[in-house]
Amino acid sequence: MKALSTVQVENERVIVTKWSFPPGAETGDHVHGHDYVVVPLTTGTLRLVESSGVRDVELTAGGSYARLTGVAHNVININDHEFSFVEIELK
Repeated sequence: MKALSTVQVENERVIVTKWSFPPGAETGDHVHGHDYVVVPLTTGTLRLVESSGVRDVELTAGGSYARLTGVAHNVININDHEFSFVEIELK
């Protein structure tokens, strides 16, 4: 099952997307083309499938983090509840 993405803002400087993951939903393999910031809206655990292996990360609502262009992974919601976050990509 695919995670649902809704672009909220897109202009010459940023792309702001809300991601919603029902239990078991995933993004699919992808590579980030921009530096980005993630702002979790819920608290829980996401599974990251990366070339180096699989790892589970605990995220807390409001606990933002940033990553650089080129991150490649698949993100999977392993919680028994919906998980959501806002992703802000910097052009």
